[in-house]
Amino acid sequence: MSEPTERAAPTAVRLRSDRLVVDIAGPGTVYRGTRFDWTGFITQVTLDGGHTFCMPESLQLGQGTGGIGLCNEFGIDAPVGYDAAGPGEPFPKLGIGLLVRPDEGPYNFFRAHEIAQPFPIHVEAGDSAARYLVEPVDCWGYAARLEKTVTVGGNQLEIAYRLENVGQHPIVTNEYCHNFLGIDGQPIGPDYRLRVPYPIALEEMPRTARRAAPPRTRRLVPGFLLERIGERARKRMTEVLDIQGSDIGLRARPERPFYCRLRGYARSQEPQWDLAHVPTGVGAREFDDFSPVRVAVWGTAHVISAEVFVEIAVQPGAAQTWSRRFEFYA
Repeated sequence: MSEPTERAAPTAVRLRSDRLVVDIAGPGTVYRGTRFDWTGFITQVTLDGGHTFCMPESLQLGQGTGGIGLCNEFGIDAPVGYDAAGPGEPFPKLGIGLLVRPDEGPYNFFRAHEIAQPFPIHVEAGDSAARYLVEPVDCWGYAARLEKTVTVGGNQLEIAYRLENVGQHPIVTNEYCHNFLGIDGQPIGPDYRLRVPYPIALEEMPRTARRAAPPRTRRLVPGFLLERIGERARKRMTEVLDIQGSDIGLRARPERPFYCRLRGYARSQEPQWDLAHVPTGVGAREFDDFSPVRVAVWGTAHVISAEVFVEIAVQPGAAQTWSRRFEFYA
């Protein structure tokens, strides 16, 4: 980081290398929702002055949850401290602040929550790196200090995380980067190829439907209905996805969102995923320094996302680190 300077949290950052320009929104500016981490919210990556990679979650204003580009989320299905809060009481959403539990129902990441108190965020940025520090606010004995550093060099971008538990209770959750990608704005379809470092097998869709459903739904909805939902999703997958060995292709441009979870993943020196626009040879890949606990693929007509999850388990007084390295090529 060349001569880093501390800036007010809302300040946007532009990082540069000899090949990349990376645009990062100021915390709580472009995105002020309650799903994704406000820090290191990367809205665009430009390679060699012309190739772009980041897309919004939805092209329709007001639809979706507001994701753009490379944005991460903590606790999509394992929110910290949610069970300790009653209706109308706060719980911490890492990277954002204290949110208000709306009712007795299970946590729903699609739902917009009231923000009781944003976490204090400090930003230091230079020409090729930016550091984000999220200060802790105690809530029911849960408190964490999050540090995220985004660094660019050549055609690579690294995001390094450090989560320190300064509270009284263990922090057990997960984290992933959503990677809303569309190469040079090209629509998603047969021209794209997604490759992983293992033979692809899809998790059984009834199991995925059951796991993806909120706990209360799993308790109340009969198993055969969840299986029916899963079978419909499986049929949609076979209509959209063309799986050959370690490659995922698309048979046509998807008319509506699709989602699946992969099996067989493991820690690897190879990229956990490699997405290419085959006609142009432009692509992006992700290297991780952790063992994944889940790999999912989500997409729709204009964007596709491979999501690699890391398990987080931090005892009071301890810290956990992990990193993702993205490589962009043409």
